[in-house]
Amino acid sequence: MLKELENCNICPHKCSINRKEKVGRCKATDKVKIALYSLHKFEEPCISGMDGSGTIFFSNCNLNCIFCQNYEISQKGRGKEITINELADIFIKQQDNHANNINLVSPTIYIYQIIEAIKIAKGKGLNIPIIYNSNGYENVETIKKLEGYIDVYLPDLKYYYDELGIKYSKVNNYFEIATKAIKEMYRQVGRPQFDENGLIKKGIIIRHLVLPNHIENSKRVLKWIKSNLENKVNISIMAQYFPTYNAMESDLNRKLTKEEYDDIEKYLYRLNLQNGYIQDLGEHEEEYVPNWEF
Repeated sequence: MLKELENCNICPHKCSINRKEKVGRCKATDKVKIALYSLHKFEEPCISGMDGSGTIFFSNCNLNCIFCQNYEISQKGRGKEITINELADIFIKQQDNHANNINLVSPTIYIYQIIEAIKIAKGKGLNIPIIYNSNGYENVETIKKLEGYIDVYLPDLKYYYDELGIKYSKVNNYFEIATKAIKEMYRQVGRPQFDENGLIKKGIIIRHLVLPNHIENSKRVLKWIKSNLENKVNISIMAQYFPTYNAMESDLNRKLTKEEYDDIEKYLYRLNLQNGYIQDLGEHEEEYVPNWEF
């Protein structure tokens, strides 16, 4: 077992437990657990491209979002335990399948194992960009350990208001913690860089999921990005929210309205945030949730 997991303080919860003996807030042991690896074609265009992004969906999570679309793996722990060597082999398989990149989805609690797997895979010829696809609730100290291993950071910035982080994800100080982590991510990789086909090679894209009834929260998030990072990062505004899991019993029990979506779109252009994506308001968002048959 990796020494760091004997006193685990990977994420802001800082449980300080020995993960070989018991589990903390995230419910992860010292073993890597994944739910799926596949070629995913529904990420941002610069990530999926034509061939797809080489996603690896990790099980368990350090947040408890009541609206999580992947709750079967994040909250209920569905998945299969694998070794570090097997994880490295999956990286190579994704590259052999012509994935544009390795896309680590919800990787936070497995950082130390992932670093070791990257070392092994690079020794076997891994040479495509590695994406760290995160909920944003990260320790700056832990993110610093990833420097040189991660090419692209893809963090969420979910909440401006702390009461929303507490209410919907059961975490304190989400905004303060996530923004510090995002600044460190930007320090490491800088503004996005693309290849001749428009695929991202390096840099940061900040994602934000717009929630119904909380348009002011989204505006505050976007304003922070403009005030602190200007147009040095790309942003991805997601309108794919649909009520699932425990959100059905909350004020998030509906999809976005066209009025809410239009309001955010107008605000985005008013801020003159120039780089990134804004997702179309759809009708069948549920279809984009993967089938967790591993």
